[in-house]
Amino acid sequence: MKLGRNDACWCKSGKKYKSCHMAFDERIESYARLGHIVPPHHIIKTPQQIEGMREAGKINTELLDIITDTIQEGMSTQDIDDIVVKYTKEHGAICAPYGYEGYPKSCCTSINEVVCHGIPDPNRILKSGDIINVDVTTIYNGFYADASRMYCIGDVKPEDEKLVRVTKECLDLGVAAVKPWGFIGDIGAVIGKYAHDNGFSVVRDIGGHGVGIEFHEEPYVCHVGVENTDMLIVPGMTFTIEPMINVGTYEVYQDEDDGWTIYTDDHKNSAQWEYTLAVTEDGVEILTH
Repeated sequence: MKLGRNDACWCKSGKKYKSCHMAFDERIESYARLGHIVPPHHIIKTPQQIEGMREAGKINTELLDIITDTIQEGMSTQDIDDIVVKYTKEHGAICAPYGYEGYPKSCCTSINEVVCHGIPDPNRILKSGDIINVDVTTIYNGFYADASRMYCIGDVKPEDEKLVRVTKECLDLGVAAVKPWGFIGDIGAVIGKYAHDNGFSVVRDIGGHGVGIEFHEEPYVCHVGVENTDMLIVPGMTFTIEPMINVGTYEVYQDEDDGWTIYTDDHKNSAQWEYTLAVTEDGVEILTH
């Protein structure tokens, strides 16, 4: 139903539509008339919702800081999961991955050729030369924050050090490409070019996603793309950027036994970094990193 000028705004601010989101909606509609994909209202967050995500993000970032200070050769990936469980519980929060569609642990630990969704295991011991992504998602007061970091364990091959570094640079370039009234395709365009220029490939079947009220929301954020395509980016949108960059082929497959772990098709190494972002009137805010 179309709102009248004097109706209450859809964002539940309590303001009249004409003084709240009417001009905003008219601008979005102008893009829709040109054939662009535009965001639905339900994925545009209010300032109060973004503040809730910000609080969840503080816990999530602090947790990754602790892992950064703790992770080392000789630890098991289950040890990492135990840290996540303990810290999250102590702060009155919830580990979003645990039980999500049957996922059995509280974080993801993806080593070497594992692209993502690696399951913590007491028998998987970190050894010198490993590269590992630890992916943590926190729910606090009903709001979600999602981020991951890469870690180099002991003496890592120069090729893998470069992979980890370039993947972080891809993320930073993707964040810099986020502009209000830009497009999701702008993110993938800059990430894809930089990764390919450095001799790596970009996973296409898995990408970033909207987040905040649910674990996974619209939009899907592909890490390859074309400028000025895909969904319009507007203030109030919240989503992750999480490029998965491979040494060899971009193709991946899922472990048939555990139903979760994603591997590179050629078993060459992969790296990933992830932030949760909120789009602002003049740029972007990193909510957890």
